[in-house]
Amino acid sequence: MNQNNGKHKFILLHPKDNVLVCIALCKSGEAINVAGKDIILDQDITVGHKIARDKLSAGSKIVKCGAPIGSMTQDVNIGDHVHMHNLKSDYLASHLRTATGE
Repeated sequence: MNQNNGKHKFILLHPKDNVLVCIALCKSGEAINVAGKDIILDQDITVGHKIARDKLSAGSKIVKCGAPIGSMTQDVNIGDHVHMHNLKSDYLASHLRTATGE
């Protein structure tokens, strides 16, 4: 599901997703709109990285492309960066990207 009209820098890949994916470099301090709310980014977000579409609590499942990909390890607010620093893969050890984590 592409909700990008050429002006937005994030895309919603599936209606069930609770993250948006960056499609153009965003700089800290930049204003974006997430779910009808204006958000000021507190850090740079690079292409391919995710931000929270909703407020998420530690333990919440992250859904991307309509499928769960991991669980939050800490609380985040709408527009916060969601990546390896606060997301644990449900399938692979995130820091090593191996099945065993070794």
